[in-house]
Amino acid sequence: MNKEMLWKEIGEANSIFIAGHVRPDGDCIGSCMAMYQYLTKEYPQKEICVYFESVPEKFGFLDKINESKMQYTEEKQYDLFIALDSSDVERLGDAGLCFKKAKKTVCIDHHVSNLNYANMNIVVPNASSTVEVLYELLDEEKIDKSIATSLYIGIIHDSGVFKYSNTSKRTMEIAGILMEKGVEYTKLIDQTFYRKTYIQNQILGRVLLESFLVLEGKGIVSCVTKKMMNFFGATSDDLDGIVEQMRITDGVEFSIFLYEIEPLVYKVSMRSNEIVNVSKIATKFGGGGHIRAAGCTMTGTFHDIVSTILKEIDM
Repeated sequence: MNKEMLWKEIGEANSIFIAGHVRPDGDCIGSCMAMYQYLTKEYPQKEICVYFESVPEKFGFLDKINESKMQYTEEKQYDLFIALDSSDVERLGDAGLCFKKAKKTVCIDHHVSNLNYANMNIVVPNASSTVEVLYELLDEEKIDKSIATSLYIGIIHDSGVFKYSNTSKRTMEIAGILMEKGVEYTKLIDQTFYRKTYIQNQILGRVLLESFLVLEGKGIVSCVTKKMMNFFGATSDDLDGIVEQMRITDGVEFSIFLYEIEPLVYKVSMRSNEIVNVSKIATKFGGGGHIRAAGCTMTGTFHDIVSTILKEIDM
């Protein structure tokens, strides 16, 4: 896994920039913060920066997350850029500018669609999450409660609290070790995964009410427009979990959920149960992800986009 080479690069770097993908989820936030917490503890003399495009409010309790930058405007060249949970440079958003300027780059990820775009790529597609890959690169004895909490967040979010097919025996073993570090697992699962605001419940209800079945009931599709978002006073963060709720509809193999980010431009999220490779579909349209969970951005009307995607589904 290039563990020794990774720590050699980290040890030689005086300045390090850490970042993940745009619209960060639990695995992105968890892996970036765990790396930041670990490195600032291990190398207090180094200049270390962690960057997020935004931080969902539910992750605001993580130790040192207030030290993260929400905007990237610096022209500084860092000795080392560590990208986590991002399958390509474009997914880094504004941080991609810093990536391209960095003297050396490392990518730690678990997406099967990863393009191996860094100088050093540590990608394990069968891992449940990027934090699972990261855990194997850290010294277990140096992981304190704060680091363990960030790692645990990433695991529960990308494994669907251990129910997705990417959950392995090793995933459970790592989770158990983190629990022994003092992680408040029940609170973390409720607070960051299951708990919904009133607005989130409202918009979920609207999406489910307006959903419809396709391909003789094998798929379920729905959409949120900008107009609907404005009506509910919702943001993209309020849409977390909707496509998953659609996926568990009885008799359904796959779910497709779109939300409008600008006129005729939609963020597409796809999930499947056992048959459909949604990563293959998302990659064809410039996105990526996992075999059972993937996404992309597409242009067109809602019905045209859905029609285009359905043509790619082979069942």
